[in-house]
Amino acid sequence: MNENLKIPPNERHKFSQPLGKLYAGTREETIVEVKNAIKEYIKKGFKVSVYLVGDIVTQDFLASNFLKSLISLCIVDEKTQRSQIKIAIEEFFEEIIEFENPEGGIKKESFKLLNDIVKSKKRTLLKVINGEEDLLVLPLVLSIVLNDKIKNLVFYGQPPLTDSKKTIPEGIVMVDVEKKIQKVVDKFVGIMM
Repeated sequence: MNENLKIPPNERHKFSQPLGKLYAGTREETIVEVKNAIKEYIKKGFKVSVYLVGDIVTQDFLASNFLKSLISLCIVDEKTQRSQIKIAIEEFFEEIIEFENPEGGIKKESFKLLNDIVKSKKRTLLKVINGEEDLLVLPLVLSIVLNDKIKNLVFYGQPPLTDSKKTIPEGIVMVDVEKKIQKVVDKFVGIMM
């Protein structure tokens, strides 16, 4: 049995669609929109817990004291569009874990690892040292324990896509983790080989 899950080539277009609400625009525009959305949840009485997948979105959240205070987990590979990028505020994290994950796939052991990280409630930086982090958003969403009083929000960067069935602009995707989205993600994982 394979230790890595891969997207079947004929299903690739499904995985390129945003899992949640897409805030389209520049980094500067989208981070303001994201802050406002989070502030609305807080006004409604929710505690907010933020999970980040991707280097640029992690940098943008770490640059804002308000957003930084809500971070539970950041998953990075210190690369963006094949260029090196450094996450500079490592002392901010209670735990730093290095992990290998295949490009364009999910290492099966990532499900247990992410489960353990989420349960630990430690502010964690998960560095993918070999491969890439993009698809780890899927096991992350499945690892989050639902709670009516907490808004668990997963954010990841959306690159502009013109090769899917419809054009998708660049921006940040916010996934409000609820049972419905976990079922969708579970189906995605189920079709991976």
